[in-house]
Amino acid sequence: MRYEIGQNAYIKLVLHALKHKISAVNGVLVGRYSSGDGDGEVVEISEAIPLFHSLQIGLLPSLEIALLQIEEYYGSQGLNLVGYFHANERFDDYELNNVAKNIGDHIYRYFPQAAILLLDNKKLAALPKGKDHSPVMQLYTRDASKNWKLVGSEGSSSLITKEPTANIVLLDYVSSQKWQDIVDFDDHLDDISKDWLNPRLFE
Repeated sequence: MRYEIGQNAYIKLVLHALKHKISAVNGVLVGRYSSGDGDGEVVEISEAIPLFHSLQIGLLPSLEIALLQIEEYYGSQGLNLVGYFHANERFDDYELNNVAKNIGDHIYRYFPQAAILLLDNKKLAALPKGKDHSPVMQLYTRDASKNWKLVGSEGSSSLITKEPTANIVLLDYVSSQKWQDIVDFDDHLDDISKDWLNPRLFE
């Protein structure tokens, strides 16, 4: 199984984490599954929707409201929820916590190829050095025993950025502090004039 994340989705979830450096953040991944035409199974992640950065991060009512709106909007475009992303509060925390696993489990029930992306702060910090072009996150998938397992380079699944230049473009957005413009569902619940779709983020 290969997971391909589009450049805008990739940049959006990293900017979300950078905007709220001292709190955990999360969001969902939207895209589609393809059984492949000789190229193997592929999950294409075309959008990342930033959800929460506050105490709401694990609250079911807020999550259900968000997921209903997201599914309604993207379902009409033929897209599905295909995964979840999470960034831990502490810089040195590389564990997938129960909140992430529970939300991942919920998405898995409807999309068995679901993935969880956990932001890797060490990789993010090394990004300006420009030596590593791999995504700055770790890929988790569910194994046969229904546990979430980190997929290593030797694993049967992999995560790649659809555009090889994604990290270079990301650095431009970071240097211009574009992360200040990202809007998540928390912001929208506080002020409904703020659009969680972030339609002007990449203008």
